[in-house]
Amino acid sequence: MGTGLIEISAQLAIPETEIVERFVRASGAGGQNVNKVSTAVELRFDVAGSPSLPEPLRQRLLARRDRRMTGEGVLVIDAQRFRTQDRNRQDARERLVAFIQTSLSVRKARVATKPTYGSKLRRLDQKKERAQVKRGRSTRNWE
Repeated sequence: MGTGLIEISAQLAIPETEIVERFVRASGAGGQNVNKVSTAVELRFDVAGSPSLPEPLRQRLLARRDRRMTGEGVLVIDAQRFRTQDRNRQDARERLVAFIQTSLSVRKARVATKPTYGSKLRRLDQKKERAQVKRGRSTRNWE
């Protein structure tokens, strides 16, 4: 909790006050450490209600079909890969940054194009040539 900001890009940072971290016991193998210590992190970030996100970015994030996003627009990230609480916390924050960074750039809209007259003719010529080759392989007229 050094600066109080989570750096997304040079122009965008999220205050740590906007994320909620909850520490729970990790699932899976690990012996007594798993049963006694709450090392797993559940990070929640309210994308829909965040004042620090620009509106176009918020819309792109909410439009993404991701199982980690709830119906109310809250992103939930579970991190339990590591044995320590601190490392899992860092991992969850890194995954939050990566999630937001993927929506920073706007995808270029695809422009529908039509084949040119010449390309249509070339395609038909190739089809005719191929048909001629196959016709030449037939077994008729072998006497």
